[in-house]
Amino acid sequence: MLRRVLDYGLVYKKEMVIVLVTIVIISLLTLLPPLLIGDLIDNAIPNENLGRVTWLGVGMVLVPLLNGAFGVLQRWASATIGEGIIFDLRRALFGHLQRMSLGFFTATRTGELMSRLNNDVVGAQQAVTGTFVTLAANIVSVIATLVVMALLEWRLTALALAILPLFIVVSRRVGRMLRKVRRDQLEENAEMNALMQETLGVSGALLVKLFGRTDYEDDRFRTRARAVADLGVRQATIGRWFFMALGVMSALGTAVVFWIGAVMVINDDITVGVIVALSFYLNNLYGPLSGLTNARVEFATSLVSFERVFEVLDLEREIVEQEDAEDLDEINGEVSFDGVWFTYGGQQGLQAIKRYGWSGVTEGDDGAAPSGRDTWALRNVSFRVQPGELVALVGPSGAGKTTSTYLVPRIYDADRGAVRIDGHDVRRLTLESLARAIGVVTQETYLFHDTIAANLRYARPDATDDDLRAAASAANISELIESLPDGYETVVGERGYRLSGGEKQRIAIARVILKDPRILILDEATSHLDAHAEALIQDALVRVMEGRTSLVIAHRLSTILAADRILVIDGGELVETGAHEELLAADGLYASLYRTQFAGNGVVGETEARR
Repeated sequence: MLRRVLDYGLVYKKEMVIVLVTIVIISLLTLLPPLLIGDLIDNAIPNENLGRVTWLGVGMVLVPLLNGAFGVLQRWASATIGEGIIFDLRRALFGHLQRMSLGFFTATRTGELMSRLNNDVVGAQQAVTGTFVTLAANIVSVIATLVVMALLEWRLTALALAILPLFIVVSRRVGRMLRKVRRDQLEENAEMNALMQETLGVSGALLVKLFGRTDYEDDRFRTRARAVADLGVRQATIGRWFFMALGVMSALGTAVVFWIGAVMVINDDITVGVIVALSFYLNNLYGPLSGLTNARVEFATSLVSFERVFEVLDLEREIVEQEDAEDLDEINGEVSFDGVWFTYGGQQGLQAIKRYGWSGVTEGDDGAAPSGRDTWALRNVSFRVQPGELVALVGPSGAGKTTSTYLVPRIYDADRGAVRIDGHDVRRLTLESLARAIGVVTQETYLFHDTIAANLRYARPDATDDDLRAAASAANISELIESLPDGYETVVGERGYRLSGGEKQRIAIARVILKDPRILILDEATSHLDAHAEALIQDALVRVMEGRTSLVIAHRLSTILAADRILVIDGGELVETGAHEELLAADGLYASLYRTQFAGNGVVGETEARR
């Protein structure tokens, strides 16, 4: 782990050299005042040399001035390193998390990820700019001080070092305690952040208000915040006892040196100037020595932040682009499933983290889902969709329809078998070309807290204003957008909450039209809408599906009747396939679904089908 930390620091070699050089210069400058005072007492005053006194006074002013100047340079260099490491770690973490599978995010609370990106990264930065710099400064200061003290009086210097074992014993015990407290603090902070993320978002806040659970959430937050506060108090208390122990030991060493030194002065073994200079150096020695002893404690606690960052970076990505991946340029649009098996049982979030020093093994067998995976979401599914064909997926709730569509753009990967586009296994295609070829409109539309234009251009950043208007017109949303005071520059709000469900869906359809994919996937894109909104969206969908291979999770009879083929999925298996009339004549699951969901009460086409 230390090698990995060093790798991040070595990017800033020039700044590291500046920090080390300024540390040496500042440490040497700090040694001058005691020598100047000793010379003043032993030489300048007894000899009544006013010129020497003046120069010694000038030296006493120059030392802190130079110290301050080099201190500013050191702070600039250390801040450059620290902020650079924050940037590098955050970029690495964000990039890694962006490439995790959707299953990782469904198993992880957003607040926990925010804590890793903020608290843990800042903690790691503080370890570099604070602990590491302090450690280096204290090492140089202790060595330089010991050299000067030994030259002045080696016997008192050896006596001053006699209490060093006491420092080490105390620091070892406190270091273990504070390391555990620090990890607990970061984990409790992550829990508190996750709670805030869940309840202060638009959806969470709405749920809390609708169910009148404000007091309950207050209590939950109070519990989390209290745990964080208690750990802070515990850390502060342990630290205070630790520094008290260091102070007592420093005072003990100083008292012994003063007593022995006074005896030596009385016996004319040393001068008064020497004992005065040594008294200053004792502060210079015990201060950094305490810092070095404490550095072990701070170093141990600071490494916890790096551990938590590296733990996330070490999480294996489930969706990985192969080194020799092909770029899918010319697309006909054929989609095929060949003996596909898939399970969600192996999807894990941050709980999959392996602590430093831990190990884990993932196993599987041929008779059941892989180890830790209890049920298959898809079982030996095989079908082929011809280019330009419209295929409807029908089945009960939880049958595996959405799962099937998510395997095509590699939101997930099949555990067995293969999903192919134009005969190419999607796992052997570049992720960029795959995303370019496929457009998806989900049941729950997500819009960024940005303008309508920005949300549309997310599909094609180089789209012109005319392109936006054409796509919006095709999606039957252009009139509404242009009627808004700010038009395409209207901010849609958090998750698009300033727009109705139908309006958001039509913007999502416009976004897909702007992308112009060869393969289109629609996941219940008109569910839970009123008749007018549905009619507008259905009309837009007819245009967007024209000439494209389309996989549609159907919940309206009109969509099913328009389909070239219907795939009936139940319990993760493809149980029926054919046209509407063929499947009715077969009198199987589809016929049962049709009678109970599509033809009930004589309102054909208006009753929603279950997923």
